[in-house]
Amino acid sequence: MKKILLLFAALTIGYFASAQVNPHAIGLRLHGSGKYNGAEISYQHGLNDTRRLEGDLSFGFGSDYSRIQLVGIHQWVWNIDGGLNWFAGPGAAVSLDKWDNENGFINIGIGGQIGLEYDFNQKDVPLALTLDFRPMWDFLGDHAGFGWGLALGVRYTF
Repeated sequence: MKKILLLFAALTIGYFASAQVNPHAIGLRLHGSGKYNGAEISYQHGLNDTRRLEGDLSFGFGSDYSRIQLVGIHQWVWNIDGGLNWFAGPGAAVSLDKWDNENGFINIGIGGQIGLEYDFNQKDVPLALTLDFRPMWDFLGDHAGFGWGLALGVRYTF
C-alpha cells in the first residue's frame, strides 16, 4: 500500500511540476550495453509543454553482432529545477540484427525510456544534454529477450 501511495504522490507532483518541452530537437545519442555499442541519429518533436515524441535511427556494432534499428518513444517531461528535467515513457523498436555465422533477421521490441535532461535554453543556448536508460524486450529471432542501454544524448534545439 505504501508503494501505491508513493507512486500516486510522485505522479501527482509530476503532473503539476511540468516542464517546457522544446518544439524540435535533433542530434546524437551515444549508447552502449553488454552486446554492442553504437550511435543514434535522434529527433524529438514537442507535442505540448509536457509531452514529446522521439524517433531514433540506431547503428550498433559489436565483435559478433550488428544492428540497425528504428525506435519510437512517447515521453512525458517533468521539471526538477531550472533547466533540469526528467522524462519517461513507453516505446517500440524494429531492427535488422545479424550475428556471426547467421543470416540477418528482423526483430521487434517494446519497452520504455527514463532519463535526465539539462536544457541549456534557460541560458539562451539551443542545446539539450540527456542521460537515459532504455530497457527493451525483443520478441523475434534466436536471440530474443530483455536488453537495455545507457546513453548520452546531445541535441540542438529549435
